[in-house]
Amino acid sequence: MNTALGKVALALMMSIAATAHAELTNGTLVGAGLRSRPAYDGSDSQKLEPVPVLRYLGEPWFVRSTQGPLEGDVRFELAPGLHAGAQLAYEPGRSASESDFLVRHNVASIGRGASVGLQFEWDRVFGPMPVTLLMRVRRHTDADLGTQADLRLSAGVFHSGALSAGVFTQAIWANATATRARYAVTPQQSAGTGLATFDAGSGWLSASAGLIGSIDMGSDWTVVGSFEGRRLLGDAVHSPLVERRTNRYLSLGIARRF
Repeated sequence: MNTALGKVALALMMSIAATAHAELTNGTLVGAGLRSRPAYDGSDSQKLEPVPVLRYLGEPWFVRSTQGPLEGDVRFELAPGLHAGAQLAYEPGRSASESDFLVRHNVASIGRGASVGLQFEWDRVFGPMPVTLLMRVRRHTDADLGTQADLRLSAGVFHSGALSAGVFTQAIWANATATRARYAVTPQQSAGTGLATFDAGSGWLSASAGLIGSIDMGSDWTVVGSFEGRRLLGDAVHSPLVERRTNRYLSLGIARRF
């Protein structure tokens, strides 16, 4: 089922050259979709889940799911095209039941939660090409899960009629607490899992690149989708919890424009 969805979504992304609508415009979007994702970054298990398609950029309030995490709170314009804000984001955790590997080795889950942080966003149009640079720092409300920061660059590369396309790249940094919570194996954990002990420090956690695309369906509705390839970096690569270094994310949804 997941494989079939992946092939369909990937074919759609390739056919439209991939959505600038969802990420590179300020239009409000409200909808829902499906996403195929790994059980966790480094897992060999792929899962399917419903996801929201949300984008509202007001002043001061905002909420969106189109640029990674589901996030919202307040932001203010510091200069034309430059915004700064505070955010509250949903953190999905890691469910051991979604991964055969974690179940076999009796590895504990990481619960769902939230993070708080700051963000800066710079939007600029170069000729016909819109560009967005987004920087975020977020600290998990559970101190044991640490702090992460990410840098995301998006660019619109195609627009013709109902079709829009864009590309993006993103890098994620994690402090030692965040990396250890997700990939370290302590001596106590090793005794219960049969895995080798492993420690980790701060540094770049992953890097990714992808396609985003949309097809307008009349004046009010749009079909949106994305494909992302994400590769683990740094100490996490050597964790015994990592089955593969590269994972894929595919999403497809429909949203109404307001």
